[in-house]
Amino acid sequence: MALDASQVASVDTQPGELPATMTAWVIRQEREGEPVDAFQIEEIESPQPAAFEVVVRVMAAGVNFNNVWAALGKPVSVFRYHPEEEHHIGGSDASGIVWKVGPGVTRWKPGDEVVVHCNQASYEDVEVHGLDPLAAPSQQIWGYETSWGSFAQFCKVQAQQLLPKPAHLAWEEAASYGLTYFTAYRMLMDQAELQAGHKVLIWGAAGGLGVFATQLCALAGADCVGVVSSDEKGALVERLGAKGFINRGEFAGMMRRGGETPEEEKARFGVSRQFAKRVKEILGDAPDIVFEHVGKATFPTSVFTVKPFGKVVICGATSGFDLDFDVRYLWMRQKQIIGSHFANAWQCHKANQLVSESKIRPVLWKTMSFSDVAHAHQLMHENKHAGKIAILVGATDVGQGRTAEGPGAIQAEVGG
Repeated sequence: MALDASQVASVDTQPGELPATMTAWVIRQEREGEPVDAFQIEEIESPQPAAFEVVVRVMAAGVNFNNVWAALGKPVSVFRYHPEEEHHIGGSDASGIVWKVGPGVTRWKPGDEVVVHCNQASYEDVEVHGLDPLAAPSQQIWGYETSWGSFAQFCKVQAQQLLPKPAHLAWEEAASYGLTYFTAYRMLMDQAELQAGHKVLIWGAAGGLGVFATQLCALAGADCVGVVSSDEKGALVERLGAKGFINRGEFAGMMRRGGETPEEEKARFGVSRQFAKRVKEILGDAPDIVFEHVGKATFPTSVFTVKPFGKVVICGATSGFDLDFDVRYLWMRQKQIIGSHFANAWQCHKANQLVSESKIRPVLWKTMSFSDVAHAHQLMHENKHAGKIAILVGATDVGQGRTAEGPGAIQAEVGG
């Protein structure tokens, strides 16, 4: 029997009591493939919170590329991460209402309005208590490496994943920033130690990570230049606080493909030199920090362009993870390469405070209905989206959930 996705906003129980079943978009291993086929609506048993866990009624969810991978079953199947469960409910961004708390939870109570961050780790891992939860062997990204994510009426999380919902944001706005913003915050504020006066090069400055990196630089008093795919996106990053932008189409020859001949590499490196010169002209000097997440295509240029003793901080590799660059520019000029991955709860808390104070704003392209979850991931898979997509779940319309005055999300087409 087909389920009516339009009824997902209706819940028959009050906070503190869960219904026996819930509606969810579910991926199962036997149907991994195109997102429009892998995601299917099912009625499944509602999750119950264990010790130090919380079940949240999802009011809105955010779409990220990680659950395109989950649908495809590539590069690995998500069922490798949670083989004890036959289903996968994705979604690594959420805003909602605490509905039920498990034993030991004292900070949160039913009825609290929250945003969920996506880092999970076992409380028993010693790294959680003094080093960093990101170093814990149990560390996982909720809604990707775990199930019970946000594309459902209810999601199950660890209590430490909860943050107060910024009161001036609507549900869909509050669900739109966590994964990308908190990742950018850790990269710049913690790993790269961004300071006032620093000069920063940001790849994909109009993309999901870049819009927050740009705002963080402006807030910190650092000058940044953004690399974008169009002049229209350049205008957006300047609006967000960048000192200038570079349309990457002007320097297409700098992109590493892999396997270049000596002649091709000489030509590629020549374009990289021209690019580095343009960066220096805009910033007034070579960058102290390069914000990287593109990988193979851009990494040789990043290492070359950053100033001596500068830092290249990287959290991903959308163009390929097998990096090939001239290491002489690294060691002889004493540069640093720093890896980064999402953020810990404290960093998420500090970053979320900046949103609550309207010092950082989400950037949102489109809000879709719960019935569009599979379609939204298909759009992302085919690169037909133009920015961050939010999904209404418990909310019945955009704009709901605001309880205070303040600027909401910036509505913009973004994506590199």
